Amino acid sequence: MRLPRIRIGVLHPRAAVVLHDLGMVALAWWLAKLLRYQLDHAGIAHFPLREFAVVLLVQGAVFAWTGLYRGLWRFASVPDLWNIARACALGTALVGVALFLLDRLAGVPRSVLFLYPLILAFLLGAPRLLYRWWKDSRPELFGARNSRCVLVVGAGRAGDALLRDLRRDGQYRVAGFVDDAPALRGARVQGVPVLGTLAELPRLVQASGAEMLLIAIPSASGAQMRRIVGQCERAGVPFRTLPRFEDILSGRAQPNELKPVAIEDLLGREPIDLDWDRVRAGFAGQHVLVSGGGGSIGSELCRQTARLGVASLTLLESSEYNLYRIARELRTAFPDLLLQPLLGDCGDPAAVRHALQRARAQVVLHAAAYKHVPLLQDQLRQALRNNVLATRTLARAAGEAGVRSFVLVSTDKVVNPTSVMGASKRIAEMVCQAEAQRHPRSAFVTVRFGNVLDSAGSVVPLFREQIAHGGPVTVTHPEVTRYFMTIPEACQLILQAAVQGRSGDIFALDMGEPVRVQELAEQMIRLSGRQPGRDIAIVYTGLRPGEKLFEELFHAQEDYAPTGHPKLFLAAPRAVGADWLDAHLARAAEAVAAFDQPALERVLAALLPGFRSDAGDAAATVLPFARTGRTAPQQGDPA
Repeated sequence: MRLPRIRIGVLHPRAAVVLHDLGMVALAWWLAKLLRYQLDHAGIAHFPLREFAVVLLVQGAVFAWTGLYRGLWRFASVPDLWNIARACALGTALVGVALFLLDRLAGVPRSVLFLYPLILAFLLGAPRLLYRWWKDSRPELFGARNSRCVLVVGAGRAGDALLRDLRRDGQYRVAGFVDDAPALRGARVQGVPVLGTLAELPRLVQASGAEMLLIAIPSASGAQMRRIVGQCERAGVPFRTLPRFEDILSGRAQPNELKPVAIEDLLGREPIDLDWDRVRAGFAGQHVLVSGGGGSIGSELCRQTARLGVASLTLLESSEYNLYRIARELRTAFPDLLLQPLLGDCGDPAAVRHALQRARAQVVLHAAAYKHVPLLQDQLRQALRNNVLATRTLARAAGEAGVRSFVLVSTDKVVNPTSVMGASKRIAEMVCQAEAQRHPRSAFVTVRFGNVLDSAGSVVPLFREQIAHGGPVTVTHPEVTRYFMTIPEACQLILQAAVQGRSGDIFALDMGEPVRVQELAEQMIRLSGRQPGRDIAIVYTGLRPGEKLFEELFHAQEDYAPTGHPKLFLAAPRAVGADWLDAHLARAAEAVAAFDQPALERVLAALLPGFRSDAGDAAATVLPFARTGRTAPQQGDPA
């Protein structure tokens, strides 16, 4: 009994399919002639071998030409059936021609040419569909006892595809769908019923005995996801979600890959619709240099520009490990990319000139900066040296090198700055405006945006770490709000601004609605499976120097206007005298070299007369609040 199994095992699956289909061709021809002569009792059916050989040869060639053997039975579907019908019709026509040329269709009634394709299509399609049904149903038929009962939220295309995958996998048994669409009420998807609406979810979980909820709405907005997650939490069972479409398209996730709901899913907005033709035309074939290419923003800019088909990509980064990490990632993901990772400081004129010459840079994306608000508050020298003087060094060298475009990555903290970080980035914006006057052949563009999720030093990784250690989670103030955007979203809009901006333009990104940091902390605690206040405490530590209760995107003197892109706004820049700015920055450079802190404070006051670094302390007294729980460690930037 084992010998036939061994012989079948060594037969290539594709060869087995070919033999099956040719066998079905012979059987279909035989049945067509037999049926024809059974209807005509006066006739006698003849089956000459030469006739069978012609039919097999012609029909087999048609199968190969139509690609019938490239399809997998495991995933047979309507397109495969259409291909079978096409191959049968074409094969019948060519078989008829071949037999006519051979012997004028002697012994082949015309009705056989009508019956043959119908029988053949059935004999080829039925085994494929039965095989797929068997593979899809086998887990449900034989593995239901060990599978986990689940409900799927969303009965659209994503839910349908997820159901197919779950059936193949066999680890989950779908008891039903939950969907708010009135047209789906009482309907069935692949035989699985739509049980009710999202509002009924807690009751449906109890009634069905579901052990997990699977969210299959990858196109859901942040507001929709918050509502869905709220109902899932009330249902009291674990839940997972499919990745968003933009994550799949960018390669950050796989289709139908179930993952825990992340805070990014709840804060997400409508997908950004870029003018990809314009962005691709602006970067394809260009030599691009990214400063701070190993940081959170810089590394994502590298990934996105590499996908746009740049001629070369040069990274200028001061951190050895960050440069090594992103260079290794890019070489793996883009093996054909001409990549030049360079260690260097943007404040080193020789290193900057060398990087620009080696890169032959046409586009410079300046993402290198110190961004940690509390840390920089007492380190004015380092903030001005890195965020201001290094920006001037790179921008001036880029202008002298004749780059087409220089893009400064800025922050919303430059508007009415109360922190040293915000003040230093505001002066960096002034530097770019001055260089735009000095180098009219190059376009100097500034892009502002707020907090980015999961960036280095942002609140999300801090909260995640504190939750992992059991708390407490530290929030500076119960009323503090911040704008949030994902890193890929921010970088996409930076690239859009880079290609449509003119020299001196200041763009601000549409950051959506501000988010209360307290609610963000509570939601992250709940997503971890715990309850705020009961399992993990939230401790209010007070606004620190330099911090605001809320952020602003535009200054009162900056009239802003819409652009051709709905997510980009254009701020009218305030006038900056290039010679006046150079004189103050020369004094700043001397003070940096001498480590003269009082002189740096005088320069800052001269450049930004309205700047008050103690504004954050004043803001902290606006609303009284009580400290609860244990004393929180004073680390990170919770706001």
